[in-house]
Amino acid sequence: MVELLLDAGALLGESPRWHAAEARLYWVDIDNFRIHRTNPATREEEVMQLDGPVGCIAPRARGGLIAGLQQGCALIDEWGAAPRPFGAQVLADKPEQRFNDGCVDPAGRLWVGSLTTDKANPKATLYRLDPDGSLHPMIDGLTTSNGAAFSPDGRIFYHADTPTHRLDAYDLDPDTGALGPRRTVHQFETGTGRPDGGTVDAEGCYWSALWDGWRVVRLSPQGEILQTVEMPVQRPTMIALGGADLRTAFVTSAGKNLTDAERERQPHAGGVFTFRVDVPGVAPPGFAG
Repeated sequence: MVELLLDAGALLGESPRWHAAEARLYWVDIDNFRIHRTNPATREEEVMQLDGPVGCIAPRARGGLIAGLQQGCALIDEWGAAPRPFGAQVLADKPEQRFNDGCVDPAGRLWVGSLTTDKANPKATLYRLDPDGSLHPMIDGLTTSNGAAFSPDGRIFYHADTPTHRLDAYDLDPDTGALGPRRTVHQFETGTGRPDGGTVDAEGCYWSALWDGWRVVRLSPQGEILQTVEMPVQRPTMIALGGADLRTAFVTSAGKNLTDAERERQPHAGGVFTFRVDVPGVAPPGFAG
């Protein structure tokens, strides 16, 4: 059963990340420039206000956060601290782009992609940010980089360029961070939702939140839809698996750009939702930088 954890009213809720040591759910509201820290047990909220959009966050192994911002990545040393630019601010001369979805691999590297508002020119890029601060372009020619996630053994990388309606996979060399050729895992039919953020569970199955799809789905590594969970919102944006047993799903959503009729149908759009799953997630690694 899907439950409303937090009636947050987010414009663009995204990047839910479970922090096991703190028993807290971190997530962002991109368009309100906010990082949230939520206690699911009490539903208490802490909010950190930034001065620009924050596309994604992830815990660091040494404490604090790594964040993908408007112009590049930044370190946040502790809750409430000002972000410190880290690595090349590669989007500084690209005002039509910002960082969007990102995920840390088992080796402690952040894979973070951009999106572009110039949809006619797919020039967004997925980058790999290594712990030493070096930034490496990995996939180009994108419009909206999304869906970054890794198989439990770190040898498969999942990714979606949302407007293509396609979930892709790449073999990944865990030592070098090199990617093999792209292969299609699943092509979603037009009109049934587009793959936004995702995560992988302990069986290697991929959960995808489908923007404009009113649902999240669980796919096998071969791309078969194994489970569908209907959501009370049109635009679920990303799913994370957490809680003490890693069997609680947390789903963020978007509440912006809805008509009055759409808003009436989904009064909790922009909220954070939760439901239980049978297969646990994988404890997320921290960024090693």
